[in-house]
Amino acid sequence: MKIGIIGPGNVGGTLGRRWAINGHNVVFGTRKTDPEALRGLLSQAGPNARKGSIAQAVGESEVVVLAVPWAGAEQALARAGNLEGKILIDATNALAPGLSGLALGAETSAGEMVAGWASGARTVKAFNTVGSNIMADPHFAGGRVAMFYCGDDAEAKKTVASLIAELGFDPVDAGPLTQARVLEQFALLWISLAMKYGYGREIGFQFLRR
Repeated sequence: MKIGIIGPGNVGGTLGRRWAINGHNVVFGTRKTDPEALRGLLSQAGPNARKGSIAQAVGESEVVVLAVPWAGAEQALARAGNLEGKILIDATNALAPGLSGLALGAETSAGEMVAGWASGARTVKAFNTVGSNIMADPHFAGGRVAMFYCGDDAEAKKTVASLIAELGFDPVDAGPLTQARVLEQFALLWISLAMKYGYGREIGFQFLRR
């Protein structure tokens, strides 16, 4: 599969590196022109990964991951070019200063706003509810960490679920894209427990069924 990463930071870099190692063709899209900036990441990702502009990463890919800080999300998508028909994985969280909550009200979500900015894209919310360290290694002795995702396009969600599963997560379909409002609030639980209340970053959630 051809995967474009908009924002090769902690989250985007981790996901892209792991998918490239798994055999996918990955383009890390960035505004930075310094070739040294991604040298370490590209070395780790191997021959299936390369650097390009944001427009190149989008244009050459079937699946695109948006993994930039919320403040730069709209601008990054404006640089992306034509997203018509692309599967767009939104991994952003619109965090308020000091991790005090979300910067958006309860009647919308970052996922819905991204879908509005990315005209024609098949937007799926995913990879926003744990830290990049867990994305790098989601294996716990007690079982697989749940990765919730939501969206309005059934086929796009199937593709995203397969990408989630191959990284070692338990993919859980949380419903339509409006459920991003819930998943983004849920992200705050992981963030607050990890960063503010002493549990540290090596934590994850399971989804139990019976």
